[in-house]
Amino acid sequence: MSRRAAIITQADVARAIRAAKQAGAATVEVRPDGTIIVRIKGPPIAPDLDDDLPPVIL
Repeated sequence: MSRRAAIITQADVARAIRAAKQAGAATVEVRPDGTIIVRIKGPPIAPDLDDDLPPVIL
């Protein structure tokens, strides 16, 4: 029986960690299913508002 291909390689993990550090990540989590979760430091980013809508005056 042959070995199956890796879900995520060491190079993938190294690339993700290096990019996360450059982005200012607080933590990097690599799950066994190949999912990579990067948590960035700082407050959450608010979604962009549509500039096409007219202002609401109360």
